[in-house]
Amino acid sequence: MIESTSPLPWHVLPDNATIGNDGQLMIGGCDTLELAAEFGTPVFVYDEDHLRSRCREAVAAFGRNATYASKAFLCTSMAHLAHDEGMGIDVATGGELHVALAAGVPADAIVFHGNNKSIEELTAGLDVGVGRIVVDSDAELDRIDSLVANGARVPSVLLRVTPGVEAHTHDFISTGQDDSKFGFTVSTGAAARAVERASASRSVNLVGLHAHIGSQVFRAQSFAEALAVLGEFARPYELPELVIGGGLGVAYVEGEEAPTIAQWARILKEAAADAGITATLGIEPGRSIVAAAAITLYTVGTIKALPDIRTYVSVDGGMSDNPRPVLYGSGYEAFLPRSVAAPRPFAARIVGKHCESGDILVREGRLPDDVAVGDILATPVTGAYGHSMGSNYNKVLRPPVVFCSGGDARLVVRRETHDDLLLTDLGWEP
Repeated sequence: MIESTSPLPWHVLPDNATIGNDGQLMIGGCDTLELAAEFGTPVFVYDEDHLRSRCREAVAAFGRNATYASKAFLCTSMAHLAHDEGMGIDVATGGELHVALAAGVPADAIVFHGNNKSIEELTAGLDVGVGRIVVDSDAELDRIDSLVANGARVPSVLLRVTPGVEAHTHDFISTGQDDSKFGFTVSTGAAARAVERASASRSVNLVGLHAHIGSQVFRAQSFAEALAVLGEFARPYELPELVIGGGLGVAYVEGEEAPTIAQWARILKEAAADAGITATLGIEPGRSIVAAAAITLYTVGTIKALPDIRTYVSVDGGMSDNPRPVLYGSGYEAFLPRSVAAPRPFAARIVGKHCESGDILVREGRLPDDVAVGDILATPVTGAYGHSMGSNYNKVLRPPVVFCSGGDARLVVRRETHDDLLLTDLGWEP
């Protein structure tokens, strides 16, 4: 049993994390304390070579059929990096499409997702010629019919099917069960009817099927079960492509372990072979590419001890830069970058600055016992669904994003300013 006073488990840090001469955390050769001083806090700090390594791992297994799920973390630098390493880009809204295109990603390398794409979003995708549209409903097929009838190009599509597989994850990020807003359900016959309709349609070029069972899935057998269902369903149609989506879990806290992308790929390929699947297999990893590549740096502003109850350590961010603990009850570790290998005997609840009692970053955190106001505090594994799910609640400014590699720190997303908060505000008249 690992003692609760143990130092931070090293495996939750980015690949290129090291300890500096003074015991401080270095990422990509950059001193995290110096980064906090230069860029301010909160700040997302990414190990750029870690990102590239995970992209290469996915491409090594699936080639051009490895597509980055940009909802995990998207800015133009990230989209460019993923494409530069050979991945396609998965987008789910017109906004994500706009960012990917602005990053120079060719339209034919983009896969357009979404359970409720608007006419405007579909028009944008068809106009630029996205490589694939993942069709999620009969209503979407109706919209594409109307657009093509009015002169739009015929898109290549994948039909998203719901295999009825429980992913053993949080209900909010479980998507493969029959009770889901996503896709055509296999068990009800909806998926078969959709394939028949799309196959006969002159408005779409049906090239394959898509399924996604959920996110943060550690149980590899769940993916094998989904492929078995899909293989059985797809066999009569002999479609050339089958995409199993993403969802591979990552370790966030002490004691968690997850398969690597390469191990996951082997499991998927073995399951596909067992199911007799001859279609080209594709994947869409997101979290497993970016999550562990980053940490978030904060500044401690308040330490409030409540005798016989708990101690609260408040930082200058919170649910606006990491809503996952509030949404899913997600667990995180906490540590002080100035002494990254130090024991952590001090028990505290790490909270943010928002006007919510639920604004909790680490419910049962552990820190060195000399933590003090003004310290830089960090949470690891914040590279996915922090920046992308962030908000301006309480008009808090969104943090910057810094990529580190070879001792150089590159600002890829600047911190918002107070004037940014007024960009869409039309003002008032007395």
